[in-house]
Amino acid sequence: MNRVLTFFNETGLITQFAARYFRELVKRPFEFKELLRQCYLLGNKSLFLVVVTGFIMGIVLTLQTRPTMIEFGAEAYMPSMIGIAVVREIGPMITALICAGKIGSGIGAELGSMRVTEQIDAMEVSGINPFKYLVVTRITAMTLMLPLLVIASDTISLFGSFLIENMKGDVSWTLYFSKVFEVLEFGDLIPSIIKSFFFGFAIGLVGCYKGYYSKKGTAGVGKAANSAVVLSSLLLFVFDFVAVLITDIFYEL
Repeated sequence: MNRVLTFFNETGLITQFAARYFRELVKRPFEFKELLRQCYLLGNKSLFLVVVTGFIMGIVLTLQTRPTMIEFGAEAYMPSMIGIAVVREIGPMITALICAGKIGSGIGAELGSMRVTEQIDAMEVSGINPFKYLVVTRITAMTLMLPLLVIASDTISLFGSFLIENMKGDVSWTLYFSKVFEVLEFGDLIPSIIKSFFFGFAIGLVGCYKGYYSKKGTAGVGKAANSAVVLSSLLLFVFDFVAVLITDIFYEL
C-alpha cells in the first residue's frame, strides 16, 4: 500500500514539475545563451558515444540476422529489414536509453550537488530564477538535441550494416541504400522523430526533477542520479509503447 501511495505521490509531483516547466518556458527573460550552452553540452558531447553505439548496433544486427535470412532465401531483403528496424524502433530507443544513462544521470548529479551545496538557494537569494536558468534550459536542450542524435545514430547504423553487407555479400553502396529507401516512407520517419522529442523531454524532465529536489548529503546526490536513470528509462518504454499503439492505429486507417 505504501508503494502505491508513493507511486501516485511521485507521479503528481513530476506532473506539477512539468506544468511549472511549461509556465516558465513562455515567461521572460529567456535564457538563450544558457540554452545554447546546454545544447552543446548535452548534444555535441554525447555525439561520439551515440555514433559509436549506432555503428556497432548496425554491425551486430546485420551479423546476427544475416544467417537466418540466408537460410530462408531472403538475403535480398536484408537492407530493407535493417532500414525499417533501425529507423522505426531500434535507433530511437537505443539512443534514448544511452542518453538516459549518460545525460539523465549527469543532470541529476549536477543539480543535486548544486542543491546540496546550496548554490540553488544562493541563486534565489540573489534574485535569479534558478528553475528557469537550470531546469528550463536543460529540459529544452534535451528535447531539441535527442532527435538530432537519433538521426545521427540511424545514419551511422545503416552505414555499419552496409559495411557488413558489402564484405559478406558484395553489395554496392547504391544497391544497398536504394533497397533501404525503397521501403522507407515518411510514415516511418516522422513518428520516429516525433517520439524522439518526447523521449528527450522525459529524460530532461526526470533528471532535473530528481536533481532539483535532491535530499541533503552526498548520498542524496547519488540517489538522485541513480533514480533519474531508472525512472527515465521506464518512462521511455511507456512513451514508446503509446507511440507504437498510436502509429499502429494510423497504419490501419
